[in-house]
Amino acid sequence: QVQFVESGGGLVQPGESLRLSCVASRSILSIGAMGWYRQAPGKQRELVAGVTNGGTTNYANSVKGRFTISRDNAKNTVYLQMNSLKPEDTAVYYCNGQYPHNKSPWGQGTQVTVSS
Repeated sequence: QVQFVESGGGLVQPGESLRLSCVASRSILSIGAMGWYRQAPGKQRELVAGVTNGGTTNYANSVKGRFTISRDNAKNTVYLQMNSLKPEDTAVYYCNGQYPHNKSPWGQGTQVTVSS
């Protein structure tokens, strides 16, 4: 199984930016499509962005135009650039495989708090 270590979260004001990183314990090329997820208090975990091995991306409507997912296969790392952050983006952010067949146990995630 794969272990994921997420980092880069923090407390920011509305409109500011953060860049999250997720390092996998083995080759993300072997995992396949990767995703960033988030879970806000009292809500289910949701997929916010995904990226295939070939670099094709997809986004939740709520983050389109503000978030950018990317991957560095040589570093086994997936990134999430988050711009124009809003209070409703407040959540714990996780990375994992994008599909049921390529998921592993969840990491600890990284907390993002957007508040003035």
